[in-house]
Amino acid sequence: MSSFSFIHAADLHLGSPFQGLAMKDAAVAEMFMEASRRAFTALVNQAIDRNVDFLLIAGDVYDGDWKDNKIGLFFNRELARLDRAGIPVFLLKGNHDAESVITKTITLPQNVREFPVNKPGTFTLNRLKVALHGQGFAERSATENLARGYPPPQPGWFNIGVLHTSLTGREPHAPYAPCSVEDLRSRGYDYWALGHVHDYEVVSENPPIIFPGNLQGRSIREQGAKGAVLVSVEDGTVTHERMITDSARFAQKSVLVEAEDDLPAILRRIETALENVADVMEGRPLALRIRLTGRSSYRRELLARAQDFRDEAQAACHRCHEDVWLEKVEVRVQDAGGAGSVGGQQSLGLDGLLALETLPVELLAEAQARIAEIAARLPGGLGAQDVALGDDAETLLAEARDLLLARAGGSR
Repeated sequence: MSSFSFIHAADLHLGSPFQGLAMKDAAVAEMFMEASRRAFTALVNQAIDRNVDFLLIAGDVYDGDWKDNKIGLFFNRELARLDRAGIPVFLLKGNHDAESVITKTITLPQNVREFPVNKPGTFTLNRLKVALHGQGFAERSATENLARGYPPPQPGWFNIGVLHTSLTGREPHAPYAPCSVEDLRSRGYDYWALGHVHDYEVVSENPPIIFPGNLQGRSIREQGAKGAVLVSVEDGTVTHERMITDSARFAQKSVLVEAEDDLPAILRRIETALENVADVMEGRPLALRIRLTGRSSYRRELLARAQDFRDEAQAACHRCHEDVWLEKVEVRVQDAGGAGSVGGQQSLGLDGLLALETLPVELLAEAQARIAEIAARLPGGLGAQDVALGDDAETLLAEARDLLLARAGGSR
């Protein structure tokens, strides 16, 4: 068996909007919005620099249908670079770019092969004696076990299975193309290139069954380094290593607040929490969520002056590193009484607001219905995200209740 190398990537989500970035600096917001494209360009650069034998992408090249052809033209441009370098590309459709979802097309270079969606298909690289087997999604929701229909391996060749799947379940990802590790092993392939799950995971080493994760984090739910997998095969022996491609990152820091901390003291605690933030960034801009926890006598003031405090928190971030950008401040502190709070809930006439503490089922259902209406109108596939508005209905209602109480002068 010959020696060769390839890159296994998945979940590019080109065209995906970033969630939660309501930045005042338009240039910074644009930098984060373009991160997914820069990550794919970095992947193509590495493929060419390493002179790999082929690239395979296990689903979700696009985040949803295009509003124009810009995304398709960008993808074509990058694949054309690979074509000129003599690197074949194998594509598989996932749930976000299923056959039924993408209505616009751009003719791709001749080095591109796309797996069928109505049944499993096989592509071969005769020089390398490599056979790639895969089936893409015809519809956004694929609930059947596609792996069971994959063909037997070609004897004496290196066989690769390509599949967009949640396996037996990976929360919060939808349970698409469900199957077990044993289902995959039963095919007798030498490597399984999976997609759909956005976290890097080596599910098995014998044979290698790997989720590379997505190329670029897009929200606070996708933290840490992101990239693809470089696979090397030497006389049938498989080794793999992670390739980092992301150009921006998301992270969250919890900051414990003491009861008597005033606002300047809380800001100092934020700066202390960010002392080693450069280690997380690794030279990349960072969208940071700060979660305040503990007990505070200034809880009501934090809520009532939310925008002013957010600006102060952003300034504190920049005192730690010039490329840390605040994604959100979550106030999760309990009221400790004192300078920033008042008592007498009943005298404030806030019974209706306080009743929201229990968040009745009917209220949650109504909120979820409204969120669904809004999500359906969001651009660029954002409404297809697991949490279209960045948080679930219960969290959004709780935040609204807290803000109303703070402005009215109440407390928990």
